[in-house]
Amino acid sequence: MTDIGSARPSKLYDVYFFDLDGTVYLGDELLPGAGTTIAALRAAGKAVRFLSNNPTRTPGDYAAKLTRLGIPAEPRDVITTIETTIWWLKTNHPAAIVFPVAEAPLCDALTGAGFRISDDPAQIDVVIASYDRTFTYAKLQTAFDALWFHRRAILIQTNCDPFCPFPGGRGEPDAAAITAAIEACSGVKCVASMGKPSPLLLQAGLAGLGVSLDRCLMTGDRLATDIRMALDAGMDAAVVFTGETKPSDLTDAHAGVYRLDHIAELIPR
Repeated sequence: MTDIGSARPSKLYDVYFFDLDGTVYLGDELLPGAGTTIAALRAAGKAVRFLSNNPTRTPGDYAAKLTRLGIPAEPRDVITTIETTIWWLKTNHPAAIVFPVAEAPLCDALTGAGFRISDDPAQIDVVIASYDRTFTYAKLQTAFDALWFHRRAILIQTNCDPFCPFPGGRGEPDAAAITAAIEACSGVKCVASMGKPSPLLLQAGLAGLGVSLDRCLMTGDRLATDIRMALDAGMDAAVVFTGETKPSDLTDAHAGVYRLDHIAELIPR
């Protein structure tokens, strides 16, 4: 790990990973310098990937939004917890019957990937807790029965965010709230999380690039997810103060993290 301190980068990396909301844009507005910075990195031949913990939108949705805001993007440029959830299931439980406590994008992707979805607790192998604004008591009951009564299923989650922030300081409960409800009633603990700070998003983003971790940089606005993921993976990290984190939030544990007022400061002087 480079001894970065509080300075802005003095070099260019080969691959740049970006969080989205709070880093590249806030709501429906690009943050200062985002468009020109990403264009400059691409013009220099650098790979750019966008990472999101939000399983309620597909990579195509994010690519369309970025393009509309002035940053041309393709679905392959975006990695979300939808992709990592499917990858994890295919790797560890390829024949599993699943019960996603989730919204349509994840459910559709699971079906498209060949997984059978069931709400019969006696058949469910994996309960997936996710960011679900359609969460009901009936869904909680099904998860409870599969995990506690039949004692055959395991519990995983798409991401561990307690809430999803909105512009103006508001927010709404995220996947961790769903996970907590299921854990509280069933007594069964979540065995795997598919999103930041898990390194699965980084692994998926690096697939096919052939670049070592020391040539990559992760930039985000959340210490507990974006920055923790990079540090745990042994990757350099930059925190921007355009979203959740304030300079006073950093501790000695973040001594090796770039500290930027906005992502334009990623470009070396």
